[in-house]
Amino acid sequence: MKAVGLYRYLPIDQTESLVDVEIPTPQATGRDLLVKVEAISVNPVDTKVRAPKDKVEPEPRVLGWDAAGTVAAVGPDVTLFKVGDPVFYAGSITRPGANSEFHLVDERIVGRKPASLDFTHAAALPLTAITAWEALFDRLGVSPQGADEGRTVLIVGGAGGVGSIGIQLAKQLAKLKVIATASRPESAKWCIDLGADHTVDHFGNVPAQLKQLGIEQVDYVLIFNDTDNNFAAAVEVLKPQGGICTIVENSKSLPIELLKPKSGAFHWELMFTRSMFGTPDMIEQHKLLTEVARLVDAGALRTTLGENIGRINAENLRRAHALLEAGRAIGKLVLTGF
Repeated sequence: MKAVGLYRYLPIDQTESLVDVEIPTPQATGRDLLVKVEAISVNPVDTKVRAPKDKVEPEPRVLGWDAAGTVAAVGPDVTLFKVGDPVFYAGSITRPGANSEFHLVDERIVGRKPASLDFTHAAALPLTAITAWEALFDRLGVSPQGADEGRTVLIVGGAGGVGSIGIQLAKQLAKLKVIATASRPESAKWCIDLGADHTVDHFGNVPAQLKQLGIEQVDYVLIFNDTDNNFAAAVEVLKPQGGICTIVENSKSLPIELLKPKSGAFHWELMFTRSMFGTPDMIEQHKLLTEVARLVDAGALRTTLGENIGRINAENLRRAHALLEAGRAIGKLVLTGF
């Protein structure tokens, strides 16, 4: 089958950083689905895994952890899906990615594709929806039924993939007051269109900008971009007994002691945790994606597709990686069909 992979970890401007390859089609066993991939999207995790390092793969390594497609075969222990079902999912970081014609994925982390979306628009949602949902509702403990209505959340990186769905979840389900950070007019407009009440520039003085809006402190902070440079401001604007959740690795030590006077909570979110460790509650991601699909079909959530890059091939994937690394992407970058 066709796939896009790598042998060496190179800068994205080198043509061998991602290459078109032919690899064997895998077989479904256990609780795995074999999915015929129709569309994929690209996430920062793809660029981080591909980042230059002194390592050579003996066989092509396939990246890509966001896909929508059709179930082509099922393992003998599968109970949730059947051949022909349209699905969407993010997969597992410990297994080959979905940048291939066919892909194996455990049914417990797969959802049925929203009926109202085509594969291209559906592929933009899984990884970011799981990440934002778990960060807001599982880690910070915000009620998805609106019991915390009126509380305030600051979303750092509002126009990115996770921020784009995070704004919607915070506004539509949690009924929070949402302030999103965005550094350009077009990204600020994107955030407002998705439901943010206000935007501030994350390259500016965020606490001062919030005060100009009449907001002294917020109940929650979601850091979806640059933990190192946003942590201190997040602590400063956090209310006593509030919570911060980040999805971005820090490159230097975080002054976590700053949270002590406020009894502030600090959480990490990695949507791959359940699949990486095979946790007993892996099936929660199936339930989560099922609910996201229901909300999309009900008109409560919308796709976060920012740009369709074209067909799934090495050239287009290199272009998508370059856009993400430049920090210029708004919403999600999607590729459709081989």
